[in-house]
Amino acid sequence: MSVNSPDTASQLDVVLVKAGRTKIRYPAELLFDDGVRLAVRAPWAGDGVRDFGFVRFERGDVFTEYYWRDRWFAVKEVRDGTRELKGWYCDITRPATRSGAELVVEDLDLDLWVSADGTDVRRLDEDEFEESGLAATDPAAAAAAVAALDELEGLARAGGFGALLR
Repeated sequence: MSVNSPDTASQLDVVLVKAGRTKIRYPAELLFDDGVRLAVRAPWAGDGVRDFGFVRFERGDVFTEYYWRDRWFAVKEVRDGTRELKGWYCDITRPATRSGAELVVEDLDLDLWVSADGTDVRRLDEDEFEESGLAATDPAAAAAAVAALDELEGLARAGGFGALLR
């Protein structure tokens, strides 16, 4: 069995970095890694409930997370404890890097939420992105981040997430 096989029960530590510091680290099951895109599955790793008003992340939720080595985003499919789809939470990130059993992703503040039925598409944290100063310190990265958010929003509004995640 190769590491790219979906039925290989490999474990990875997902490390989300923000502003040079580890924001969160959690274990996840590696579903596949084709060299460009990889997917992991993990239970909600946050402390307690995170209620955004339009969605709640809580104990029992399961995230199937898709990362790319050549794209500036990650897409996280969120299901509740009964496996009912809640929607997709998308992080705008630098391209993911994997070193052995560690997947490192740098969060660039911008996010997108897409409800399960696709009727609620929300850009999130644009104020945090502005306050981060990335546009001044790394204009190319800031432009790539905004372009990635625009791309994901366009896909969401056109119902294109299915093709992206296959």
